[in-house]
Amino acid sequence: MMDSGSKVQFSDREALLYHEHGRPGKIEIVASKPMATQRDLSLAYSPGVAVPVLAIAEDPAKAYDYTIKGNLVAVISNGTAILGLGNLGALASKPVMEGKAVLFKRFADVDSIDLEVDTEDPQRFIEAVELLAPSFGGINLEDIAAPNCFIIEQALKEKMNIPVFHDDQHGTAIITAAGLINACYLTGRDLATVKVVVNGAGAAAIACTSLIKSMGVRHENVIMCDRKGTIYQGRLEGMDQWKSAHAVPTEARDLTEALVGADVFLGLSAAGALKPAMVKDMAHAPIIFAMANPDPEISPPDARAARPDAIIATGRSDFPNQVNNVLCFPFIFRGALDVRATAINEEMKIAAAYAIADLARQQVPEEVAAAYGGRASSFGPEYIIPSPFDPRLMEIVPAAVAKAAMETGVAQKPIADLDAYRTSLRARLNPTTSVLTLAYEAARANPKRVVFAEGEEEVVLRAAIQFRDGGYGTPVLVGREGLRDKLKEMGVADPESYEVHNSVNSPHVPQMVEILYERLQRRGYLRRDCERMVNRDRNIFGSLLLKLGLGDAMITGVTRTYSQTMREVRRVIDHAEGKTPFGIHVLVGQHQTIFMSDTTVNERPSAEMLADIAERTAQVARRMGHEPRVAFLSYSTFGNPPGSWLDNIRDAVAILDQRKPGFEYEGEMAPDVALNEKVMAKYPFCRLSGPANVLVMPGLQSANLSAKLMRELGGGAVIGPMLVGMEHPVQVATMASPASDLVTLAVLAAGGIAQ
Repeated sequence: MMDSGSKVQFSDREALLYHEHGRPGKIEIVASKPMATQRDLSLAYSPGVAVPVLAIAEDPAKAYDYTIKGNLVAVISNGTAILGLGNLGALASKPVMEGKAVLFKRFADVDSIDLEVDTEDPQRFIEAVELLAPSFGGINLEDIAAPNCFIIEQALKEKMNIPVFHDDQHGTAIITAAGLINACYLTGRDLATVKVVVNGAGAAAIACTSLIKSMGVRHENVIMCDRKGTIYQGRLEGMDQWKSAHAVPTEARDLTEALVGADVFLGLSAAGALKPAMVKDMAHAPIIFAMANPDPEISPPDARAARPDAIIATGRSDFPNQVNNVLCFPFIFRGALDVRATAINEEMKIAAAYAIADLARQQVPEEVAAAYGGRASSFGPEYIIPSPFDPRLMEIVPAAVAKAAMETGVAQKPIADLDAYRTSLRARLNPTTSVLTLAYEAARANPKRVVFAEGEEEVVLRAAIQFRDGGYGTPVLVGREGLRDKLKEMGVADPESYEVHNSVNSPHVPQMVEILYERLQRRGYLRRDCERMVNRDRNIFGSLLLKLGLGDAMITGVTRTYSQTMREVRRVIDHAEGKTPFGIHVLVGQHQTIFMSDTTVNERPSAEMLADIAERTAQVARRMGHEPRVAFLSYSTFGNPPGSWLDNIRDAVAILDQRKPGFEYEGEMAPDVALNEKVMAKYPFCRLSGPANVLVMPGLQSANLSAKLMRELGGGAVIGPMLVGMEHPVQVATMASPASDLVTLAVLAAGGIAQ
């Protein structure tokens, strides 16, 4: 039910370093208009800014046209109910609120800023937030304790003409409702007759109960329980107006009695509240939503043991059917903002729930399945709620919300063409970000053994710790004596549990020497040369571990130059049969991804090699959710200016003409033609339907320089270089790679995206 609930492990130090490293915190303000010249500044501020000021004064609706208001949400808290940590105050809530702002941007391209209000007085809180209405297009309330959260939200809804949404209540309710729709569908139940027991009477529990009743669950069929037992008509102890609204006539006086014959358990209470014996007393194929955070009311294995026919959901990402608010709140606001809704009403919430439920029933798209190694879940008892990283959420949920807003009269800017709106939503986010996240999830689902060849380096050890603690697989460390002492110094509680290989005492050395000598004896190497390399060179030793099947993939590169590392690796590992090894740098921006190759291996590739590189890079692009448009780059565009190094590029295009590879390609062309639609339009015969997203470079010098400039000067994240085309998954990082980059490369290598 929470945005966090997974059992991914990390040290306190790592968490603090993450928030402290570089620019403290998780968000920054970035100008969306040019600010390079005096003219730019004059337009941005004085005197140019006076023009939109006067326009807005005349027509307040123009604020949506000339300012960020229409895409800006405030995340507001007083810190009285921070995650599962309790009342720690407004300032302590700031890291969580910043995180919420990041999720808005990451999942729905909604700009957001956090505001922490230092008061527990609901009236003062209401007054403070009410005065902010001109600044924002919407208000997301967060981590405010009940019952004040009810008072605050209701008052702000009445006073403000923009959407106000308490995510802890309604986000959880919407995802729960979506899961309930599908669970009832699978078990042949009808919402109108289903019998529900709700354990917990806080904000989320009351919101869930209210929403499912709005969707057709009968009031008399829902029994709510709190710490004092069932909430029945006539009860006086521990009651308030919100609980009283859900009181029903019942003879049951506690959870055990209430659950006899019940179809559904909705738990928003505490770990261990639901016992296996209670589950056994429920109706056939019971539906169990155990959403206490971080530990559910009953663990899924215990629930399954008690009732093998149960459908189970939790708030945890390490079990199927995660009730995760991130499936909802970014997209609710996206749709509400796009129609300038004055509120988020019950109909909009119901529309979101049905849209999310319907999405879980649809076939999983190719990019999602690819990121899961082709093993993505399909609709069934263990997939009643879609993945939070399904890229279709951005298209489906906001459109459903916007449509409901228009139908209920709260939309101030109706959308005439919903199909065109869905198309615009599809293009708004970069699918790479979702696919990369899915790759990490896939690694957890199918963990691999990854050789970390330079295990004595601190950055490599940090990466290995993150790789294991994240549940992505088993690190196989190569290092000398004392490596486990380093692990202990870095806060690892059980360094002996790490697998370490040391050539000094490895039983595999004799076999490694034989393998290496057989490969190199006709290349000028004596046996003693091979013995020395096996015993002294970590890249040789690590590559041989991979060759012997003691690892599924390998990561190296931080202690030596790329070219030197590649020479050492290729003494042991060949390129894949019939394939050209090469490197890809990936530039990931907010709205687009560019794949550049070959940036690391082939100095002067032949036409055949360039064609192979284009095909293989296109395959990687597709695995990361993109339809490839390939441009073979050159200083010349279709022969202008002429030159002596163009034949291999033209021949590569001719080779693809013969192969008919099934993607768009063109060349030779300069970068501005390949990437700028207006410049490309000057060449009407160009076969690309839009700007290229795969750039095949003519040679290593230009490619490597461009990649490094891109990393140092680019505005987006850079992944890579990713090594493609080797017989075993090997990734060679750069010497400056941080631990996070090493983990990403290890996951991509083990998961099959870089292959």
